[in-house]
Amino acid sequence: MATSLLRVPPPQTLLRPLVVPERLLLGPGPSNVPHRIQAAGGRQLLGHMHPEVLQVMDEIKAGIQYAFQTQNQLTLAISGSGHCAMEAALFNLLECGDTILVAINGIWGQRAADIARRLGANVYELLKPPGEYFTPQDIEEGLVQHKPSVLFITHGESSTGVLQPLEGLGELCHRHGCLLLVDAVASLGGAPIFMDQQEIDVLYSGSQKVLNSPPGSAPISFSERAREKVMRRKTMPPSFYLDIGCLGNYWGCDGEPRRYHHTAPINSFFSLREGLAMLAEIGLKSSWERHRANCARLCQGLLSLGLELFVKEEKVRLPTITTVRVPEGYNWKDITAFLMDNHAIEISGGLGPTVGKVLRIGLMGCNSTSENVNRVLRALQDALGSCHRSQL
Repeated sequence: MATSLLRVPPPQTLLRPLVVPERLLLGPGPSNVPHRIQAAGGRQLLGHMHPEVLQVMDEIKAGIQYAFQTQNQLTLAISGSGHCAMEAALFNLLECGDTILVAINGIWGQRAADIARRLGANVYELLKPPGEYFTPQDIEEGLVQHKPSVLFITHGESSTGVLQPLEGLGELCHRHGCLLLVDAVASLGGAPIFMDQQEIDVLYSGSQKVLNSPPGSAPISFSERAREKVMRRKTMPPSFYLDIGCLGNYWGCDGEPRRYHHTAPINSFFSLREGLAMLAEIGLKSSWERHRANCARLCQGLLSLGLELFVKEEKVRLPTITTVRVPEGYNWKDITAFLMDNHAIEISGGLGPTVGKVLRIGLMGCNSTSENVNRVLRALQDALGSCHRSQL
């Protein structure tokens, strides 16, 4: 009887085997996943409250503390992408009527300002053109003028290729009664960051960049100052799913018996655990140096092709994602499509304020090799010689 009620047939596309092409992902993320991490993510599921899973979560927490260089107890992985971690940070730190100063030199500052406005915060923007960075003087002027309770700034601005210097900003914020919130999605593991020494109050990242894990889990850590601000809230955080108090308990951060909060993405945690393990085995200093050296090789090769780097100052070029101006007369879509179709390589165009202006080339984690630098340079040289160039 029930079968006679069926009106929608099985999709023919689902009756065929899954086909996924092999590509070298040299865009701004995600990056390729090594076999070891693929194998970890393909293990059989366990229950999200099983002691073995809780042990894996403890190991992830220790790995994040190493990667962030922090001893913060309130350290965990959000069940979601890096964007979800951004929301977790803002949802927990801000209440309606709070004042936040957002440093905007690319899309991620724009996104943070958008989210903060949705929370009813008083949002002030500190602006720099894409490709530029903020000085301590810029920051202090904003702190003095607007007196925010939180400053948001992006360490690795993937839309522009800028690496924001953080030295002195935490101390500066604290002198003015402000917390420092830093986005390190695109920079973690590829450029030095020291959460405790730099007095960062909330730091978050993602799994799919240097950590070479599938997207879907996002490291985050709250300092004691930040935790106390959350505990002093007059209202509950607007999201139950991202309530850092509930999450902290599930992750064993509060010393209380762990309670069920949500069904965590267990296999994503297995993958993230291995990504953090591989970073620990390589060591942060070696990882930072590898990314620096391969970025320098790539930049030199791009200049040799006659291309123009978007970020002028070498010291603030993001080692994980390099931005190069779209060469005059070319359509960026033609170049990215040529590399995909003819070389099975992904690079990307701009994002947000850099759309149509730049190409973005990522060298992250296991993809940051001299061989990949040579491969993408050869592919770009081929594209420049093959793609139609406008005479206008």
